[in-house]
Amino acid sequence: MDATLELLTALVARPSNTPDDAGCCDLLMARLQPLGFAAEYFNAGGVTNLWASLRRGDGPLMVLAGHTDVVPTGPLDQWRSPPFEPTVHDGLLYGRGAADMKSGIAAMVTAVERFVNDADWAGTLAFLITSDEEGPATYGTQYAIEQLKARGVVPDYAIVGEASSNLTLGDRIMIGRRGSLNGRLKVLGKQGHVAYPHKVENPILRAAPVLARLAAETWDEGNADFPPTSFQISNINAGTGATNVVPGTLDVVFNFRYCTESTDAQLRQRVQAMLDEAGLRYELNWELSGKPFLTRHGALTDAASDAIHAVTGAAPERFTGGGTSDARFISPWGAQTIELGPINASIHKIDEHVRIADLAPLSRMYEGILDRLLRP
Repeated sequence: MDATLELLTALVARPSNTPDDAGCCDLLMARLQPLGFAAEYFNAGGVTNLWASLRRGDGPLMVLAGHTDVVPTGPLDQWRSPPFEPTVHDGLLYGRGAADMKSGIAAMVTAVERFVNDADWAGTLAFLITSDEEGPATYGTQYAIEQLKARGVVPDYAIVGEASSNLTLGDRIMIGRRGSLNGRLKVLGKQGHVAYPHKVENPILRAAPVLARLAAETWDEGNADFPPTSFQISNINAGTGATNVVPGTLDVVFNFRYCTESTDAQLRQRVQAMLDEAGLRYELNWELSGKPFLTRHGALTDAASDAIHAVTGAAPERFTGGGTSDARFISPWGAQTIELGPINASIHKIDEHVRIADLAPLSRMYEGILDRLLRP
């Protein structure tokens, strides 16, 4: 069995539902420790954070980052095979976490195994692995980074093994992500009988024009690196269940995916100004999931493009779409940061899978990047 597939199969068999690492980091250290890697754990809040590092002389610090935790499986009876029993069918390995993102981690480890044993290199290689990327992420990567920053550790480069590819392996590298800002809005009204409109204040009717305005607003025009900022409502709830009662409150959950043309402070201010202008009585709580980041053209993006071209013969697109990842914490740490991993078509879905034929090439891509950046 291919070394990457072997390790991936062992990782997928661990039911590492966020924030449970389920022993995945033990499997990784069983491979890394014989190479000379030293392990440290920055665990908190039930989250496992592994920092495994190996230094060989002076040179840049390269961080290989990922997460062992996975999202819930969904209905088990809809899976073609049990989600934590890795199963091969028609050239695909099925299992929760196969694409997001245990295949990226497995390919990084096997790339490092070959690189450390064969290459004349200088610098520091480090793995930063968390078990809380799919959850709140409060005690995950950002917590570990704070501990490392307190020691003065600043990486030069970072690769996050998220599933970044679109249609074929390596057709995209993520060089940035939009920021994510959540709002929880409670519009206050006055409950009463629907037959007496002069005695009630209907929060649904009061809020509807404002919500329509928020949805239609142009927040910015985007730029050459990012699409325009978008606003979406994900949840809305009001009512007692009765047909003859006007509710006293309306609850709305909304999200901004915002580019570098806007800031979270500007978006908050504009939303609150619209609510105030409409004369609403409301409560509004904000949650900033992550600020936007962008890695501009440089040594890491060049090395990644060259390594991918050497494996596939094609040049990758440099992309900034999609959701968020732990790169939002790593990039502000000071590193040139990209995401590179397998095809993302099945992530978070029933029957998540990865193409077995992509595993060895993905490992070679990672090895090619290391070779281009850590050789003297």
